[in-house]
Amino acid sequence: MKLEEKKNQLQEQNLPPNDDNVMDEEETEAVSPWRDGWKQLRKNRLAIIGFAIILFFILVAIFAPLFTSYSYDQQNLADRLHPPSEEYLLGADHLGRDIFTRIAYGARVSLQVGFFAVTGALVFGSLLGILAGYFGRWIDMLISRIFDIMLAFPSILLAIAIVAILGPSLENALLAIAVVNIPIFGRLVRSRVISLREEEFIMAAKAQGMKSGRVILHHILPNSVAPIIVQATLSFGTAILEAAALGFLGLGAQPPTPEWGQMLADSREFIQLAPWTLLAPGLSIMLVVLGFNLIGDGLRDALDPRMKN
Repeated sequence: MKLEEKKNQLQEQNLPPNDDNVMDEEETEAVSPWRDGWKQLRKNRLAIIGFAIILFFILVAIFAPLFTSYSYDQQNLADRLHPPSEEYLLGADHLGRDIFTRIAYGARVSLQVGFFAVTGALVFGSLLGILAGYFGRWIDMLISRIFDIMLAFPSILLAIAIVAILGPSLENALLAIAVVNIPIFGRLVRSRVISLREEEFIMAAKAQGMKSGRVILHHILPNSVAPIIVQATLSFGTAILEAAALGFLGLGAQPPTPEWGQMLADSREFIQLAPWTLLAPGLSIMLVVLGFNLIGDGLRDALDPRMKN
């Protein structure tokens, strides 16, 4: 609209609306796809709700010592299975530990597992996907077959097998979750690279003598960032859910480390006697996974041009 107004003003002044007169206005009208995506994202109410949920848990995890009056491993057997009250906001578990305190410190564990597992899967999966998609031939065949073998197993079963071999611990659970998510990023990046490598600007860069490393860094990666970000956001929720599943089976964080899956496992025997011990960690897992999924859906709608009207 501003560009049309500028042209009308030039016509009223008997000046032709040539490129020189409107060049500055055209430059100001240009909007980067990231800025446009951010505007679209802010209009998505569900994505904003997702951001609010995740921000709440991040703040709880960071400022847990300020929000709680107990240590996460402090026991008081006299108050075991104490119902929610002013003293115990979400009640106490079977060892008299404050559930709210353990939820707050457990948020640190879950968010850290999600961040490091997704980061590791993103880095290694993207690297393998680029190698397979860009160079093709036997490299693509080898990497693709590895991805197919890994995806043939349900992710949670493959994670259980890895932790069973390495031994139960939070670090091994993190490693297992990262490994099972590598083929997801790898196949996504591979398909993106295959579609990009035949584009005209890639062919022009090669014709100018640009080496493969520079083509990948300056052209392939920048044009693959959007789908990677969306997948990473969705994978956060999956990673946290898988960490909770491993913790529930006793293969993740070991006591007394507060981990939501482990809290669910400890509370299953008291589901009728003290249901609050089960509801608090269960709702926490549900809300965090829901928050990341809402953000991921919002980012997909904002960054995918096919989703725009």
